Amino acid sequence: MMIRIAHLYPDMLNLYGDRGNIIALTERMKARNIDVVTDQITMGKAFNSDDYDILFVGGGQDFEQDVLLDDLKKGKDIEIKRAIENSKVFLAICGGYQMLGKYYKTYDGKMLEYMGALDFYTEGKEERMIGNYAFKTKEGIEVVGFENHSGRTYLGKNVEPLGKMIKGYGNNGEDGTEGVRYKNTFGTYSHGPVLPKNSQLADLLISKAVENKYGKTDLAPLDDTLEIKAQQQVMKLYIR
Repeated sequence: MMIRIAHLYPDMLNLYGDRGNIIALTERMKARNIDVVTDQITMGKAFNSDDYDILFVGGGQDFEQDVLLDDLKKGKDIEIKRAIENSKVFLAICGGYQMLGKYYKTYDGKMLEYMGALDFYTEGKEERMIGNYAFKTKEGIEVVGFENHSGRTYLGKNVEPLGKMIKGYGNNGEDGTEGVRYKNTFGTYSHGPVLPKNSQLADLLISKAVENKYGKTDLAPLDDTLEIKAQQQVMKLYIR
């Protein structure tokens, strides 16, 4: 088996070590004898989403998102939308998550038209939402992470949240939701990075990528003793 990963803007969107998500996916697949190839899709570099099984984009500041919009609209946005509709596995973190939506309205009224790949929008406020937090997916996976964002994201009718909040702010601090989920696209505000902290979530993404390419396959279990203990400690210290 071989899984190909497209890492979008690795040089610009790597806030809080979000590149660690690529490392977690790679190492967990290699431990199961799945070959992994990762290509870095930087500014000015075109890509064909058909060539990849997993897409990843990390988080960045508002300035970096603004700079990337022109590059996205030169063809990457079309490939990203096609990947999403073709049920490719896609993980988007914080600023990368926001860019999949319709728009971002800054707290001082500036409108940034985003890709519109998914049915949601984001509005910025002066007050930031910061801290360790946790949420639960529809599979019952409890996810711990760290959020730091001024944007409040509001989901439309055509998408569902990635999870329901256990503690923290999540999408907007109002409706108890965190992130977005549509087909095999997962958007979240969780920095940290999220996948090394949450092995079950990492395996959910891997299993969907493998199933897309090779059909239904049960992943070989890994010894996650240390990962589980680390997550439990975060829950104990900061969440419960």
